[in-house]
Amino acid sequence: MLNRRAFTQSVAATLLPASAAAAAARPNVILIMSDDQGYGDFSCHGNGVIKTPNLDRLRKQSVAFTDFHAAPMCTPTRAQLMTGRNCLFTRAMNVSSGRTMLRRDLPTMAEIFTQSGYATGIFGKWHLGDNYPYRPEDRGFEEAVWFPSSHIGAAPDYWTNDYFNDTYRHNGKLQAYRGYSTDVFFGEAMTWMRGRKAAGRPFFTYLPLNAPHGPLHVPAEFREPYRHLPDNVQRIYAMIANIDRNLGRLEAMLEETGLRENTILIYLTDNGATPAGDRFNAGRRGHKTMLYDGGHRVPLFLRWPASRIGAGREIDELTQVQDVLPTLIDLCGLRPSRKPVFDGHSLAPLLEGKAKSLPDRALIIQFSRMNASRPRKDDACILWKKWRMVHGGELYNIVGDPAQKNNVKDANPQIAARLQKQYDQWWKTVEGFADSFLPTYIGSDKENPTLVSACEWADVFLDQGAQVRNGVRKNGVWHIFAEQAGEYEIALRRWPREVDAALSSGLAARSFEDGTIGKGVALPIAKARLRIGAFDQTIETTAESREAVFRMKLPKGPTTMQSWFLDEQGAEITGAYYAYVERKSKS
Repeated sequence: MLNRRAFTQSVAATLLPASAAAAAARPNVILIMSDDQGYGDFSCHGNGVIKTPNLDRLRKQSVAFTDFHAAPMCTPTRAQLMTGRNCLFTRAMNVSSGRTMLRRDLPTMAEIFTQSGYATGIFGKWHLGDNYPYRPEDRGFEEAVWFPSSHIGAAPDYWTNDYFNDTYRHNGKLQAYRGYSTDVFFGEAMTWMRGRKAAGRPFFTYLPLNAPHGPLHVPAEFREPYRHLPDNVQRIYAMIANIDRNLGRLEAMLEETGLRENTILIYLTDNGATPAGDRFNAGRRGHKTMLYDGGHRVPLFLRWPASRIGAGREIDELTQVQDVLPTLIDLCGLRPSRKPVFDGHSLAPLLEGKAKSLPDRALIIQFSRMNASRPRKDDACILWKKWRMVHGGELYNIVGDPAQKNNVKDANPQIAARLQKQYDQWWKTVEGFADSFLPTYIGSDKENPTLVSACEWADVFLDQGAQVRNGVRKNGVWHIFAEQAGEYEIALRRWPREVDAALSSGLAARSFEDGTIGKGVALPIAKARLRIGAFDQTIETTAESREAVFRMKLPKGPTTMQSWFLDEQGAEITGAYYAYVERKSKS
């Protein structure tokens, strides 16, 4: 007897030409990932304050994975989601510090969908490389509306972006959009999906939202129900309420267009919640950046009405974000051009009732920290069944201790030794990536000029617009690859080019729809120095200088670059937060 999915495909094949039948049979995929929304930020997970009716309804209509884990930070989770590999292996292991770029030789989820004839689109936060060849349009997305780095308002983001009426990158060009950021990303995604429906193309839509990541800007109407809460909590809950309303908009569109039945809709979050007052955490210890369950246990809801995977049921198997890509390959019948290797397992057998459990495995969670970027041995969590070994010296069994209060390592030496052995074997396979960096490319015909920001300083954390405004005094080295030999011009700036301000000047505070963005601090810049490869030069600047411009010839290949802003006495103030690199001619 045919199941519902097989019956649908059989009827489609009978009524349609071969190519159209194949397109009709393949499910669409919408993958929504919110940013910094914790497991406890859902009313269906026991939060008695926040109201998330559409998310609650989606959970009831889905298979919900109750022991599902990501990394405790943004970029590592996204790298693992896109590739099915551990983040240290992908090299995209940190939110900045020169460690956000994703290895080019690993196929991404978008590339695999493209190879199988799907249309692919991203709308929101990428965070796996801001420049060619790491951008989403370079990694398999044919439609890309996105912003750089870790959040709207990050250092390399368009300077006036504040979540309202922002300027985002659209297929390689800056484009202004009207409306609140989350509304814009959902709206652009829905418009694009309608177009793919009209064209008869199956689609993969990736909606990695910017909310509820800080800065916590949100329309006032969503804050009203939460005014009694501390300001940061009310803003976070308001941003989630806005996500929930947009999920309702999406559901209405899917119903209206007839797309709902044969669309796989996935909702997950990228890490645990950020600490904020007495925010509900579903009884778990820890938060974002921490190795306890509160830092990396996240929800995963998966709905596919046209299949027989069921609805309103839970799967309690230990699962991880690296499982999503192999699962979608199986559910959608994707055909990668070459067989990929995964650290995750397909969950399709669990979903389809062909297996009751996964093969026995331990999961390892490790990433590169913001202010001590080189990954260190044992700065990890090893998960096996309901055991958690944290930082090498702590062992918890979450069956009787979900809050991880009782370290039982001394009472369970065999378990601890088993997990340590598995970790030690794994560490040997990734340790070699800890001291190397993927480069920022310059001089390519596909992106010239290139904006290189302080986000990519090797193992130096500076990725926030607020850090630039405050004139944080840091410096670091950029790892660079000149794709073509030639004459280059490099302009060092204190402020990005969309800001008409001198190197040494400050900026006035700026009001916007949800408050005020603080002033920019003046710095006593009188000289600038640039060193790239064999080139090393210092020039004087004036009170009117917007940038310090250097010209040099560079050979093709890898090198390093560093900049300095100096005062009149030649003392270092900071590195240049922005370097605009343009190849002027070929050698």
